[in-house]
Formats: sequence, C-alpha cells, structure tokens
Amino acid sequence: MPNMKKIWKFLSSMGFAIFLLVLLAAYCALASVVPQGEDYAWYAQQYSPRIAAVILLLHLDDAFHSGFFIALSGFLILNLLACNLVRFPALLRQTRQAPKTGLPDAPAEAQAEGVRDPTAVFTALGLAAPRRFTAEDGREVLYAVKHRAGLWGPWVCHLGMVLLILGFGLGQALRQEYTIYGVPGQTRPIGDTGLFATIRDFRVETRPDGSVEQYVSDITVRDTVRGESRTASVQVNAPARLFGLSFYQNSTGWAARVRVTKAGEPLQEEILCTGESVTVADKPELEVLLYGVYPDYELVPGEGPRNRSDTPSHPGYLYIAYYMGQILGMNLLDGEEPLVVDEYTFTFSEPQTYTLLQAKRDAFAWLALLGAGVLTIGLVLAFYLQPVKVWAVEEDGGWTVRAKSRRGGVLFRQRFDRAAGNQSGSHEEP
Repeated sequence: MPNMKKIWKFLSSMGFAIFLLVLLAAYCALASVVPQGEDYAWYAQQYSPRIAAVILLLHLDDAFHSGFFIALSGFLILNLLACNLVRFPALLRQTRQAPKTGLPDAPAEAQAEGVRDPTAVFTALGLAAPRRFTAEDGREVLYAVKHRAGLWGPWVCHLGMVLLILGFGLGQALRQEYTIYGVPGQTRPIGDTGLFATIRDFRVETRPDGSVEQYVSDITVRDTVRGESRTASVQVNAPARLFGLSFYQNSTGWAARVRVTKAGEPLQEEILCTGESVTVADKPELEVLLYGVYPDYELVPGEGPRNRSDTPSHPGYLYIAYYMGQILGMNLLDGEEPLVVDEYTFTFSEPQTYTLLQAKRDAFAWLALLGAGVLTIGLVLAFYLQPVKVWAVEEDGGWTVRAKSRRGGVLFRQRFDRAAGNQSGSHEEP
C-alpha cells in the first residue's frame, strides 16, 4: 500500500502535470509544422529519408490520432482528476467552515487592536453583517466571510480542462471528415453519408486594390433518403451547418475543360480540377493527368512556367500522359494546343477556378464547448473572487479584529489597515 500511495501522490503532483504539458506542447508544436496524412515517399522528398523515418516513428503524419497524443492526453486527464480528488475534501471543509463557539484556527494575515466599532470594519471590507456568538472562554465574537466560491477557482479550472481535453480528443479520434471540390454546376457525393453537394456558384471577392477579400461558395446539399434539400453560403471563417455537417471553405485552385476526340470524332468531354485525370472511354489504359493550370503563364529560362496574373488571358496546361501506368510524356500545352497520342487528341480550354470544401461532423464539439465554458467560470472564480475571512474578539473593553485572505497580499493588508485605522487606537500586522 505505501507504493500505491507514492504512485497516487506522483500522479496527482504539479510536477507531473508540468512534465506532461511540456511534452504535449512540444508534440503539438512538431505536428503543427508537419503536413498531415502524407506517406513516407512524400516526406522523404520534402525533407530527407531520415527525417521521414522519424516523422513516421513518432506518428507525426497523423498526430492527433496517434498513440502518443492519446497517451499524453490520457495521463494529463488522470493527473487533473487526481488533483481534484485530492483537493476536494479540504475545499469542502474550508467552504463549510463557520465556527459556532470557537475561534477560527487559521492564522491571521492582518490584525488591529483597540477597535471601537468592529462592524464598521466589516462594512468597509465589503462583508455582510457579521454573525455574533460567544466563544467557549466567554468572549464575544463577530465573524463573517465572503467570496467562498473563489476557493473553488483552481478546482473548476481543472475540471474545465478535463472536459476540454476530452471533447477535443474524442472529437479528433471519432469525427467524420469529407472533402468536396468542383466548379459551379457540379454535384459531388459527400462520402458515404448519402448526401450530395451541388456547387451552385463560387466567387472570389476582391478589394478595390485587387487583393482577395473573401472566397464564397453557394451550395445545395440534398439528402437522397429523406428527399430534402438545403442551401447555404460557405465563406472563410464563416462555415455553414447542414444536415448535421459543418461545411468549411478550405481552398481553391484551377480547373479546365478537356475534350477528347478519336480520329477527329468527339469521344468525351469533362471538367478536370488540378490533380485529376481523364481516362479514355474506349481505351482505359490511356490516361492524361492535369498536373497544373497556369491562367496567364510565361516561361522563365532556368525556372520553368510561372503565372504573371490570375486573369486567364494566356493559359497553359501542364499534363502527364500515362499508358498502362507508365509515363508516356510530360509537357506544357500553350492555350488550346492539342496533345496527340496515336489516334486520340486531347484539348484543354476554359480555365476556371474551383472550390474545395471540407465537411465535418464532430459529435463531441459540445463537450469541448462545455469545457471551455467551465474553464472560463473557473478563471473568473480564481481571479475575481477573493475569499476573505474576518473575525473580531472582544478584549478589555475593546475589540481585536483579525482578517485572512487567500490572495491579495500587501494590497489586502493595506485595505484592512484603512478600514481598521479609523476605528482603533493602534493596528499591526502579525
């Protein structure tokens, strides 16, 4: 049992909490600079094979679902709960503490002797009318306390942090997230939800100086099971909520129309967003990927293509052609310059911006919000409610007034001296 007590004491200690917070902060800081969800080859290309191996070893590629993050968060929750359990009985006793016959046993922080009217001191310190009783030794005693709730500030803060971490952790681990992208007029399925999103319009709003002010997507979401449709506008920092999903304006990019002909006869026509490919209908082993769109490009010697502006005045299309998974070629097409592969001709045109939206369902967002609210209440209790205890004892025809405040220090003693100075012949600090 002594070992269990030592373990419990360690788990509920402030030192263990600080150690966990430092580890958690360091891990989250690393995760914030590492792009999430990529594979080893991508990290090795961006950094180095050694750094890529470290990223995968520490699960920084999916940080908030990793065992490290879950374990650190779990231990932090355990520590906060242990702290609260250890402190609860003492806080309860302090809250209920109200002597009926004896004097408070807590040492005073300020004291004044020879006070003529002790009730005026209580009033000056903002305490309600004190309770009067007779001590065991026969002396008259006045006693009052205010802001007892302030004792619970740190305890409530710990509880709020537990709820906040639980809400965030469970939300990250169990949330559903889907990506929808396309140009106006396109309809995309939203994962396996049975919902479909139609992009009715997408616009980039600019300021008078030409800089981007806002990205706006007008969407209609249709529930095929219930036969219901709802519309909304999604903007940066202004998500929309439809059918229990939150829709966020995440990004934008360029798309283009591709036309495929066979021996001069139209075969198929599609709109491709950057990164998408077209597979020839009657020859599926032939595929062309739209790798990049330059709405107004120029070729820079030694550097390659770059955009002069976002106005589609001189478009260029970077493509990669594949046959049976092998690269046939890669090049930049100038305007509607055709790409000819055997009897097939590919022509890109009509560069236009597409929108990329994220749809999320977080079943535990309410728990995180509740934790934030409880944490705010705890901070208010801790910083704005100063527990104060004052008692006065009748001695030799006068009164000795003592006071204690858990916070305030010198400022509280100065307030006490001002309140007691006008009522006593002398005052002192013990």
